[in-house]
Parts: sequence; structure tokens; C-alpha cells
Amino acid sequence: MKQSCHSDRSPSTTKGTPQFGLIAEEVAKVNPALVLPDKEGKPYTVRYDQVNAMLLNEFLKAHRRMEEQDKRIEELTARLKQQASQIQKVSAQLEASKPAPQMALNNP
Repeated sequence: MKQSCHSDRSPSTTKGTPQFGLIAEEVAKVNPALVLPDKEGKPYTVRYDQVNAMLLNEFLKAHRRMEEQDKRIEELTARLKQQASQIQKVSAQLEASKPAPQMALNNP
């Protein structure tokens, strides 16, 4: 989402202090519930009081997903180590079971 920046000219703030916000049309594309419409039904303003709750919820979902992925990576890593060990054992068994090289004698 794009941000907007403008200087607030209201007397309650320091003159010329940059103010940052979100563009309502951009927010509406991502989550229409975070935008209040004007009289014509077009996106008018962002419901900033709801943005933090939505961001926290999305953060928590992403965090849970990452924890699950970390657990899965640990499981797969352990499995990979186990398979490497098994491959090493089988390779050693194959090497041990190979017949010793024999020399052919040429008898004229």
C-alpha cells in the first residue's frame, strides 16, 4: 500500500509537521473493512483505529505459520540425517560384500 505525506496546517500541531497516512483507495483494495466510504460509496477515509488490530492479527498468523515451518524444517533435517546414516551403512555393507579382485593366470 502506498503512503501519503502532507504538512498539517491545523493550529493544534506544529506548523509544517509532516503527517503520514494511508491512501483509502489502496487500503480498500486490500481490506475494504478498514475504509469508511463517502456519500457516494467511494473510499473516503481509513479506519486507523482498526488497522492496528488487523496488523496484529496478521502478524500472529504469520508468526504461527513460521513456527510450524520451523518445526517442519527440524523434522525434515532429522529425517535427512537419518537417511544419510542409512545410506552410509548400506554403502559400507556393499563395499564389504564385494568379492576380492582375482588375477587371471596366463598359462601358455
